[in-house]
Amino acid sequence: MNPILAALAAALLFGASTPAAKTLAVEMHPVLLAGLLYAGSGLGLSAWLAVRRGGSMRLQRSELAWLAGAVASGGVVAPVLLMLGLAATGAAAASLLLNLEGVFTALLAWFAFKENFDRRIALGMALIVAGGAVLSIEPAALGGVSFGALAVALACLAWALDNNLTRRISAGDATTIAAVKGVVAGLVNLAIAAALGAGWPGVTAAAVAGLIGLFGYGVSLALFVVALRGLGAARTGAYFSTAPFVGVALSLAVLGETPDAAFWIAAALMAAGVWLHLTERHEHEHVHAPTEHEHPHTHDVHHRHEHDFDWDGLEPHSHPHRHGRMVHSHPHYPDIHHRHH
Repeated sequence: MNPILAALAAALLFGASTPAAKTLAVEMHPVLLAGLLYAGSGLGLSAWLAVRRGGSMRLQRSELAWLAGAVASGGVVAPVLLMLGLAATGAAAASLLLNLEGVFTALLAWFAFKENFDRRIALGMALIVAGGAVLSIEPAALGGVSFGALAVALACLAWALDNNLTRRISAGDATTIAAVKGVVAGLVNLAIAAALGAGWPGVTAAAVAGLIGLFGYGVSLALFVVALRGLGAARTGAYFSTAPFVGVALSLAVLGETPDAAFWIAAALMAAGVWLHLTERHEHEHVHAPTEHEHPHTHDVHHRHEHDFDWDGLEPHSHPHRHGRMVHSHPHYPDIHHRHH
C-alpha cells in the first residue's frame, strides 16, 4: 500500500473515532473508555490474525525491546498522563496541547534518531501543526501553565517516543504490532479503571466502544505502521496530524453546523503543509549496507533476489531475505531501506 495513503487513511480513521468516542464519554469513566477502545483494537486485530491466510509474521527477538518500549510509552504512560491532565485542565487547553505530539515526534525523529529532513519538510510540518492548533484554539484556552497542561504535554512526548520506537520495528507485520499494543494497553487501562472504582457500562456501550477502537485505534495503528515503514516517523507524524481536521469536519457534517473562519484557515494551512510533503523530492547517492530482514515487498530495485522455496509469483509477499551492499542514486524517503544520515 502507498505509505502516504496509509498515513492519511490512519488519520481519517483516528479523526473519525474522536467524535464517535465522545458520544460514549458522557456515560463512561475516561480511563475505562480508553481501556475499552484499546481492548477492542487488540482483540479485533488478534481475531483477524487468527483467521488470516498465512497467519502473522513473527517479530524478531531484537525487535521485542523496541515493541516493549513503544507499548509502555504509548499504551500505558501516555494515556495515564493524559487522564491526569484532563482532570486538571480545560478541554480546550488540552486539545491545543495535543498538537504537540506531532512536534515532539518530528523533533525526536530529526535530532534523537537522526532522520533526514530539510527546510521544506520542516515548514510543511509546521503548517500542518499550526492548522491543528487553529482548530483547537478557543477564548482563554491557554489560561496559564499548570500541572494539567504539563501532564498533557508529557503525554504527547510519550506518544512521540512511541512513534519513533515503533518506527524501528515497522518492517515487521503491522497488524501483529498493532494487536500487541492494543491488547497490552487495553488490559493496563482496564486494570487502572477498576482500581479507580469505575463502573462497568452496559454490554451495548462496551461493544460499541470496542468497535470504535477496532477501526479508530487498531486499523488506524496498523496503517500508521505501514506509513512508518515507507516514510519515517516525522513525515508520517505530519500526515497523521491532519486527524483533528478530519474529526472537526465530520462533527460539522453530522451536526449540520456551518464551518467558521477557523475551520477554513486550518484547512488552508494543512493543505499547504501536505502539498509541501507530497511534492518533496529527496535524491542523492547513498550506500546500502548488507542486511537481512523480513517485510512485505515486491521485486523492485532493492529486492533482486532468488527464492529458496516454491514461490507462487504473487506480490507483495513476505519472507526473510538478504540485501547485498549497493551504491546508487534515486528519489527516496527515510523508509526501512534508507535510514542513513
